[in-house]
Amino acid sequence: MNNQLQATWERYVSSWKVQSSADKKAIFKNCLTPTCEYTDPLAKTKGWDELATYMLNFHEQVPNAYFVTTYFLAHNQKGIAKWEMTNDAGVILGDGVSYSEYNDEGKLTVITGFYETP
Repeated sequence: MNNQLQATWERYVSSWKVQSSADKKAIFKNCLTPTCEYTDPLAKTKGWDELATYMLNFHEQVPNAYFVTTYFLAHNQKGIAKWEMTNDAGVILGDGVSYSEYNDEGKLTVITGFYETP
């Protein structure tokens, strides 16, 4: 099960790299419940539309940035992931940890990011 949850996590992480709402939502279908909740120190969203909008705003503030998972661990439909925010040149811009919860189908229902704010 851990491998399935990690695969779901990585699909979700890939949605931060794509640049359009439609592309993000196409990825969401395979990894997020429609009512998923996302929170971090700067935002709280519920559902695909709010999350996609938040991600697009992120792209405006930090162009060409995306996330790379450096560590993943899961059990009982809950997981943690350490990650780095990176740019196209491979420069690490920041890092953090996320906590996640998954439903019975292995889709993300809750994502909570932790990182230092400027």
